[in-house]
Amino acid sequence: MKAVFLGPPGAGKGTVAAKAKDYYKVPHISTGDLFRYNIKNETELGKQVKEILASGGLVPDNITIEMVRRRIAEPDCKNGFILDGFPRTIPQAEALAEMTELDHVLNLAISTEEVVERLSGRRMCPSTGRIYHIKFNPPKVDGVDDETGEALIQRDDDKEEAIKHRLDVYNAQTEPLIDYYRKKGLIREVKTDNSKKPEEVFELVVKALA
Repeated sequence: MKAVFLGPPGAGKGTVAAKAKDYYKVPHISTGDLFRYNIKNETELGKQVKEILASGGLVPDNITIEMVRRRIAEPDCKNGFILDGFPRTIPQAEALAEMTELDHVLNLAISTEEVVERLSGRRMCPSTGRIYHIKFNPPKVDGVDDETGEALIQRDDDKEEAIKHRLDVYNAQTEPLIDYYRKKGLIREVKTDNSKKPEEVFELVVKALA
């Protein structure tokens, strides 16, 4: 199965992709992981990315596309893959279409209100990075880490204003991509919300991709 997974920040795309990787026995390829792998292993592309990021620039399409091209040509992708974070733009989607033919494009849809509730409720232990949620996974004592006793913090990008900005950017970028794939008949939409457990969402994904 060759698939692209789309979904806004906080939709649970990473959780679904991790389950799908095991279920379909294909690699889960995220562009973030690709960048980190290439930088860590000091590949030719990794050195270019490191330099660009160090100067505060954005990684250009041609480098991202080449990283993906090389990754999906590896032997573990012979039975398919799940792409997460690529493509983000129509030119990237067109480049991917020249590399391979997709079976599905999963769009994990969730309302802005649900995302804000999900992300703004997150709290983190500063020393361990352990994540809690004030509603869905609260600490034993309000505002305090269960193990270290430290005061929990809310990250800046989990504040409501920052979340809404991230969603605006995502929607502006992704709506044309959804239209592009819808015209090709590849979009499979799964609606999720905060009442659904990860297992329930994954069952809906399997049905949508059947």
